[in-house]
Amino acid sequence: MQVSTSADGRNITVPAPRVLLVDASASTRSAFERVCPELGVICVEVASETSSGELSGEFAVAFVEVGIDPLRAASTVGPLRMNVAVAACPFVLISGASSELSEQLVQHTAADDFLVAPIREAALRARIQLHLKVAESAAASSSRQQALLVMHEITQALVSSHDIQEILYTVVRRIADVVEVERVSIVLVPDDASDAAYVVAASDDAALSNLRLELHKYPEIRHVLNTQEALRVDDVLTHPVLDGVRSSVTGMRLTSLTLLPMVFDGKVMGVLFIRGQTRRGALDEQQVSFCQVLADATAIALRNARILQTLRAETQRDSYARAEAEKRAAALTRYADVFESAADGLAAIDERARLLYANPGAYTLLGYGMHDFPFGSTVYALVAPQDRVRLRSLASGFDRGEFPRNVDLRIRRKDRQFSTINCSFSSLRGEDGAVLLSFRDVTEARKLEAELVHTRNFLQSLIDASVDAIVAADMRGTIILFNERAQTLYGHRSEDVIQKLNVKTLYPGNGAKEVGRMLRSRAGGGVGRLEPVRMEAIDSAGNIFPISLSAAIIYEHGLPVATFGIFTDLRERVRVEEQLAQAQEKLALTEKQALLAELAGATAHELNQPLTSVMGYAELLMRKVGEQAPAFRAAQVIHNEAQRMAEIVRKIGKLTRYETKSYVGEQRILDLDRAAADEPDGRGSTG
Repeated sequence: MQVSTSADGRNITVPAPRVLLVDASASTRSAFERVCPELGVICVEVASETSSGELSGEFAVAFVEVGIDPLRAASTVGPLRMNVAVAACPFVLISGASSELSEQLVQHTAADDFLVAPIREAALRARIQLHLKVAESAAASSSRQQALLVMHEITQALVSSHDIQEILYTVVRRIADVVEVERVSIVLVPDDASDAAYVVAASDDAALSNLRLELHKYPEIRHVLNTQEALRVDDVLTHPVLDGVRSSVTGMRLTSLTLLPMVFDGKVMGVLFIRGQTRRGALDEQQVSFCQVLADATAIALRNARILQTLRAETQRDSYARAEAEKRAAALTRYADVFESAADGLAAIDERARLLYANPGAYTLLGYGMHDFPFGSTVYALVAPQDRVRLRSLASGFDRGEFPRNVDLRIRRKDRQFSTINCSFSSLRGEDGAVLLSFRDVTEARKLEAELVHTRNFLQSLIDASVDAIVAADMRGTIILFNERAQTLYGHRSEDVIQKLNVKTLYPGNGAKEVGRMLRSRAGGGVGRLEPVRMEAIDSAGNIFPISLSAAIIYEHGLPVATFGIFTDLRERVRVEEQLAQAQEKLALTEKQALLAELAGATAHELNQPLTSVMGYAELLMRKVGEQAPAFRAAQVIHNEAQRMAEIVRKIGKLTRYETKSYVGEQRILDLDRAAADEPDGRGSTG
């Protein structure tokens, strides 16, 4: 395990990355034993004969020593590729062959990289670090994609299911899957100030519901309820909030706790309780943000469910008022035919808001019969408590001749369920201040409107919270959606883009046309879908940068109406790939220079001895024949040329770099003066 520091200064324990080493020689094994501990990496060494069942867990990269035989390399790498533990990780061959032959081995085995044996520790260290960075970047992208999919799934459950228990279990189960913890539960508190709370759903028990908890035994829950802020306990053995219950917590094998408040309208309804055992540590910031969004959405769903299930006490009927109302209702019999034929509910109320008369439509809408309709009762008794003050305010204007229209009120039916009605008021002339109330049931319409608004707002928040750019356009290419990440990525403001720019402006050249072609092709995910593909995008400043694009066509009634795409910025990934290529190039140059130095040393050693003999015999010949002899000049030339050759051999022995110069035509030869010259900074270069 490794301990890393989060953005807020917390220490987070994460598993150490693992690398696989296959068929390692003694020198290779020694290099790995020295480098891996320095990098905090666990090295798992196996033989190529290891069965697939003996490998478990995940590996960041696999190193396979294969020698120089292509058949042996293929027979070693092929079976390993079938193992689930290493199928997705990059393979690096360790070959004793030259760089050119090693590249051929990589192509033959479909490997990803190679190292030339014997391995240099600096090269091994750089190679492991680069592959770990690439693996970390890929894991982060996969995590973001999974979170988006889970948010979409839970959003669909919140807006489509009427079973609140099913919704809550879906929420906790999917959260537990995404953040990889042992248990996620929802704890709700009643409206009264009691010391009890109830576990209404748990990810590890689909049947659990309304399990009572005594809050004095759970100081962490009380802390969140009082502060309305998230609580993260990285270590249950040391956190001060658990001082009073430490013994009971340690007996449960817990290592960390994360508690998030479920708040609606400024009031805490409960807590999203996340427990981690020995398998992992505390959640990171991205996971906490993901869980908080789902906690807030669940709070809204719970609030709506409570309203629908609330039972209200029935108001006592006033017998005397009913008798009086019946007498006065007799005066309204001349309106009976009109009332009877009306499709909407119609009722007459007096100046004190008591019910005098109602038509059959009103009976049906409120669930009463003609004989048990609450005549004589006030309209206020039928209206939901939260709407009574508003209705009294409206009724106060009747004396001033103010009769409002199209007013929504919550009203209680006979079956104690609440419905939403749309009301209009008008005066009944000549009836001592009586008012005609006409109304219709708009419960389903308003519920649908509210759900649509909530879903739209939630999805908009979800889109804006995405770490990837999300863009949608109609079938003419006009942009209709441009989230916050897209604004950052492209440098355009949404108000300057939506309904104003075409998606062609987001790609260089004919990029938009190419995306349209791929969406309509059967390849790349099928017609109407485009799986992630690397492309180029262009920002508002004209800068071209790499992206990963996944897109789809949106259909309504079988007809395409829009397209949308998810754009992932690949600049960081490309930078890492370029660093890897530079490291490979530098390694190849280092190997070439080493070979040149070895060849130079061997050449100088072999040539020095015969040159010394030639020079000695030339001097002897010059002394013997004398300066006046015809052979003296020839012996002198031999001696001088041998000295020049000795100087060349000396330069060859001092070669430290690979430097060339032009020769005949386009040919180049080794430049001995530059290659053997001292270089102050110690670096070599090619001519």
